[in-house]
Amino acid sequence: MKLSMLLSRYTGDPVETAGLVRELESAGLDMVWVPEAYGFDAMSLVGYLAAITDRIQIGTGIVNVFSRTPTLLAMSAAGADSLSRGRFTLGLGASGPQVIEGFHGVPFEQPMRRITETIEICRSVWRRQEALTHDGKVFQLPLPADRGTGLGKPLRLINHPYRNRIPIYWASLMERSLQATAEVADGWQSFFFMPEGAAKVFGPALAAGSARRSPNLAPLDVVAGGPVAVGENLPVDDLLDQERPMVARYIGGMGARGKNFYNDLACRYGFEAEAKTIQDLYLDGKKREAEAAVPREWLVRTTMIGPPGYVAERIHAYREAGVTTLNLDPVGTDPAGTVKAVRHLVDDMGSPVQPVPDGQ
Repeated sequence: MKLSMLLSRYTGDPVETAGLVRELESAGLDMVWVPEAYGFDAMSLVGYLAAITDRIQIGTGIVNVFSRTPTLLAMSAAGADSLSRGRFTLGLGASGPQVIEGFHGVPFEQPMRRITETIEICRSVWRRQEALTHDGKVFQLPLPADRGTGLGKPLRLINHPYRNRIPIYWASLMERSLQATAEVADGWQSFFFMPEGAAKVFGPALAAGSARRSPNLAPLDVVAGGPVAVGENLPVDDLLDQERPMVARYIGGMGARGKNFYNDLACRYGFEAEAKTIQDLYLDGKKREAEAAVPREWLVRTTMIGPPGYVAERIHAYREAGVTTLNLDPVGTDPAGTVKAVRHLVDDMGSPVQPVPDGQ
């Protein structure tokens, strides 16, 4: 089982973050995900990390498919993969209308189709088998004459990529996008993954997509996890309470009523009443009350916080639910120490990885 971590520092000094990544590499972490919202771009830090690390895999977690063209994403990924000598993973997602339309000024239209075509175009760019053409519903390459000057022509990437098949991971939540992820992506970046409910909530969609998956693709890498702290006599309730603001913000405030994917996910897990309460309170400006309304059961199911034996049980639950890359969000002031502790627990387990849940 691989260990990864999302670098959740949207603010702060990227050079300090890079120093942390070197510590995490020494501690046994297999992969870091560089986020991108509407602060510093992800690719700058990816390139810097490629230069100062030796072993750790480096991925974007995530870049959206609206603010860059598919070919620019392919070019950036090829450059990062060459700099890192084959250690780069392109993590893609849709983001949301607040960022895409509010910050980038681009219509938030056909997000799922846009991602699938972006994946197709990136893989075609990296293969370099012929000059690039694409006739899709979202993208047409070259641009048709009636939409431009008529001077565009098919081109081929000048450089030879370090790898002609760079892994692409898709951050998806809803049924149709989950199906597409299981069909065409190399990996799935999940969010708010509960091992106890994963088969019910995600299993059918993943199974439907996997049934259409090309035999040329390796099995889907399922990336999931959550906040983690390992130790005896930890203040577990206090550490769980630290997660309340983030959970309330996503379930209550990421979108409007009727247009919040995370609220929908909470309902699919069976927290319909709680999700409505959290959203009503949050959108009414009562953030503290919304945080208090987050069920403790939710916090327990989405975290790995407690003594080593308990954390080992939680890791086993993730593995049994089909997780092949355990994503860590260390709680506390010693993330490298937490990674070492989890690495020890995972290595001691030694049991085979289970398949992606089939929903049965």
